[in-house]
Amino acid sequence: MRVAILSPYALSVPGGVQEQALGMSRELCARGHDVLVVAPDATDVSAHDTPASLVRVGARLALPANGSRAPLTLSPRASRAAARAVARFGPDVVHVHEPGAPLLAWATLVAHRTPAVATFHRAGDGPAVTLTRPLLRRLAGGVDLPVAVSEAAKRCADAAYDLSCEVLFNGVEMDRYAAFPRERSEAPSLLFLGRLEARKGADTAIRAVREHNATAERPWRLVVAGDGPERARLEALAAHDPQVTFVGRVSDDAKRAWLRRSHALLAPATGGESFGLILLEALASETAVVASDIEGYRDAVGPHATLAPAGDPRAWADAIASALGAESPARVAAAREHARRWSMAALVDAYLERYERLVAGGGLARR
Repeated sequence: MRVAILSPYALSVPGGVQEQALGMSRELCARGHDVLVVAPDATDVSAHDTPASLVRVGARLALPANGSRAPLTLSPRASRAAARAVARFGPDVVHVHEPGAPLLAWATLVAHRTPAVATFHRAGDGPAVTLTRPLLRRLAGGVDLPVAVSEAAKRCADAAYDLSCEVLFNGVEMDRYAAFPRERSEAPSLLFLGRLEARKGADTAIRAVREHNATAERPWRLVVAGDGPERARLEALAAHDPQVTFVGRVSDDAKRAWLRRSHALLAPATGGESFGLILLEALASETAVVASDIEGYRDAVGPHATLAPAGDPRAWADAIASALGAESPARVAAAREHARRWSMAALVDAYLERYERLVAGGGLARR
């Protein structure tokens, strides 16, 4: 089968949607399918560790989106170039991630020449959704099979696009997270991994660690991996504490290595998370998880993480201590098995079944 995957977000900037597009491309190629991945950022020349064909078009811009900044293109010319690249490839199925995000896939969706699957990742409402509903509903006319990564994402997509999404999940590439050695220091090492913006809650992690270390005989080390508009404020909050290290934005390989060498991943986001993919990546890495008690995170990890109230450093210090104290080989094995239920292999199995159904039925089911 020939599958064209469109990511509205540049592959040159790490992010959950981009990782899903690339992960799907790797799994599909490993099964002998022909895959094209199209994304913004014409200056990007990386192969991104995938055997799929890659096409990058348009200038990359960083635009506010859902409490973050999204690496998008706003070029209609780039959108048309993406549609031409898809047409030249001649896919059996087009798979668009986050189809309403400007602007890459819009020309492809409007043309709607090929059966199209859309995966919706966003959770939560906001002006970007409410003010553009007429446009989003027009784009939905180019979608034959709508899928959401979680119930929260389904609620958002169904309301914005007037759809009825099926719920699948985000996939974890299990083998890639076990590929790095498990090298841990004697002192507990904690990891925050994400964009440094208010919604991600890194300040809660820093305050919790410093509060613990002020009185504890056995201090914790916190590694903050990521960059963003909050970095200067967070560095000031850390006050040159030698136990808090900022390493900046990291590559995919470095991310997986940090996950394997850390005792626990801290995910203190305050909201807006449709699916806790990074939590499952930590479980696949045999690393404990402490996460905010919010819907997207609860749905992903079930009982295999320690949950704490968002924005409460004292509660977070207690939760981290509890997670570190409760670690055992049995808990690690159970958590990894839980992550396997959300594997990329299982996700691609589900999508291939749906691709084949669309193609066999002639596609264009919603036209």
